[in-house]
Amino acid sequence: MLSIPINLNLPRTPNLITSLPGPRAQAIVQRDRAVTSPSYTRDYPLVVSRGQGCMVEDVDGNVFLDMTAGIAVTATGHAHPEVVKAIQEQSARLLHMSGTDFYYEPMVELAEQLAIRAPFPHPQSDTAFPAKIFFTNSGAESNEGAIKLARYYTKRSLIVAFLGAFHGRTYGAMSLTGSKAVQRANFGPLVPGVTHIPYGTHASLDYLEQQLFTTILPPQEVAAIIVEPIQGEGGYIVPEDGFLKRIREICDRHGILMVVDEVQAGMGRTGRLFAIEHWGVMPDIITIAKGIASGMPLGAILARPELMTWPPGSHATTFGGNPVACAAGIATLRLLESGLMSNATQMGELLQASLTELHQRFPRVSPPRGKGLMVAVDLLDEQGNLDHKLRDRIIQEAFLRGLLLLGCGKAAIRFCPPLVIDSDQIQIALEIISDILSF
Repeated sequence: MLSIPINLNLPRTPNLITSLPGPRAQAIVQRDRAVTSPSYTRDYPLVVSRGQGCMVEDVDGNVFLDMTAGIAVTATGHAHPEVVKAIQEQSARLLHMSGTDFYYEPMVELAEQLAIRAPFPHPQSDTAFPAKIFFTNSGAESNEGAIKLARYYTKRSLIVAFLGAFHGRTYGAMSLTGSKAVQRANFGPLVPGVTHIPYGTHASLDYLEQQLFTTILPPQEVAAIIVEPIQGEGGYIVPEDGFLKRIREICDRHGILMVVDEVQAGMGRTGRLFAIEHWGVMPDIITIAKGIASGMPLGAILARPELMTWPPGSHATTFGGNPVACAAGIATLRLLESGLMSNATQMGELLQASLTELHQRFPRVSPPRGKGLMVAVDLLDEQGNLDHKLRDRIIQEAFLRGLLLLGCGKAAIRFCPPLVIDSDQIQIALEIISDILSF
């Protein structure tokens, strides 16, 4: 196997030493094409060897500034030493035992820490927790379980979801997803009973209440409304003021459960542990994953205790809540609360200010939107219409300059870096984008 010398520390700025992709990367891409599914989406030929903080190094020794965090996953940065230490220590003790059938402390400890922080009503008893937790392997699996729990508890079958939403690609989660046609095409029939409405506006909720509830969607048969506090894949869309509060009121009025998908927005990315906290709304069920364990496969369903009434065997998992993943989750939560959420707020404000300046210089870049380090801008044509070709070109050109970006929505670039990013790295990213736009 080919190998290259590994530096102990990566530089904190991009450093390209070969053309892209380099020879080793090209060879691995060719091997990959021969054996992996064509359904994978790869925007550019990055073949990663290792990462540190906000930087990643490819197999040819090129170093990139990562504004993707593995799609908002490596919240504490790549290979944070405290997370790595927790993984190593737990791995030496116990790799797996399955929390479905047995007990081990890391699973209990992480559940306790998440439960006490859940934005649900807190009980009067000092020994009771405001939430119960079911651990999963991913965001899609968390949303699958949330569907089952909502239907089981309410004894209702119908669900309201939103256009532009992304909840995963497994069958139940895909049935909730309303982001891109390719994600659903040729996979029918999907799970029945899901109705989609436009996201983020009071006009949409007017339509739900005044049209759908009075014609084809009896509210007494609706189990849940599932909503992202900020849409992720749909374009990092922030809803109108009062939108989430009004969903809560609709749910209360009709006995519907409010399920909040925090898979991308949660775990400190917006400067709060849960993005829903920005609006002071208490949901009934929360789904999380991505940033919960800094890269280890872990997700969770958080529910008010009185909702989680399903009996043993009604829902289970072999790997969810794996002890190594839970150890990483405990370390991640500690790091988020010891400064990274605060940094997300401060660096998010700087990022939005810098993107506002970019918009003023280049009108084809929209004003920024988002909260914390969950920020996006749209790319526009000369007539002010969304321009996905320009967006895609900027992402490609950024890669060739050592900056990793991802798109979302119809023509947006998302900025979801590790929460350890600093002001110098934000300015470097904006300078690279500015240079691309100047041509």
